[in-house]
Amino acid sequence: MLIDSHAHIYPEKIAGKAVSSVGAFYDIGMRRGGTAEDLLKTGQRAGVTHYVVHSVATSAKQVPSINQFISESVRAYPNAFIGLGTMHPDVDSFEAECARIEALGLRGIKLHPDFQKFNIDDSRIMPLYEIAEGRLPILFHTGDYRYDFSHPRRLRNVLRAFPKLRVVGAHFGGWSIFEEGVKYLADTTAMVDSSSASFWLKEPNKMEALIRAYGPDRVMFGSDYPMWDAADELAFLERVNLTAEERERIYWKNAAEFYHITD
Repeated sequence: MLIDSHAHIYPEKIAGKAVSSVGAFYDIGMRRGGTAEDLLKTGQRAGVTHYVVHSVATSAKQVPSINQFISESVRAYPNAFIGLGTMHPDVDSFEAECARIEALGLRGIKLHPDFQKFNIDDSRIMPLYEIAEGRLPILFHTGDYRYDFSHPRRLRNVLRAFPKLRVVGAHFGGWSIFEEGVKYLADTTAMVDSSSASFWLKEPNKMEALIRAYGPDRVMFGSDYPMWDAADELAFLERVNLTAEERERIYWKNAAEFYHITD
């Protein structure tokens, strides 16, 4: 196995607009298509066998349709896709949507506080964590030097309040503020992923330092498609000083255990 644990996909009719919007948000030129088919084509060049796919609702009314789309994408590619649902602080019922996420066969929830404009530890969203604790893992976008919504200290606050909540702090727990991620999350139970890190770190030894800070058994490989190409991200990881056993954990084992991927 090679599991890309962080990949965004969009319906074909809006993929171009969505990719442009994300590129503008991060001021990064993006050439990838953003569709399920393009993700598969891109990932195959890197030898990816499985993809954890998701999308983000920027309003409560988008939540049902996005979750339906992700579920349909998983059904279209059942041997490759593992789907995460989306949620938004303003949905009418967290319980009802969590039940729907489970009924759709999705294996967790993806939240992007910077896109969705809420603090990770906002009181509005705390009831969701209570429902999800011991039930649905949550992948958080974590960290941005421009905003405070997703600061890793906020994720730490959530983990203190809900110690059985299974979470992934994306981008080594702090996109663009990696030291803050380590400071607040290294001694927690949070998993992290490697997505969108090589662009900032530049040097493999800096990524190795992050992996050592969290421990190789807590790190998952991720591309953050369509922002980046899995082959390029994997090539960077190949330059990091890791043992064969550590690579196995990062490349697939940690994600397989976390999301219960068996084949």
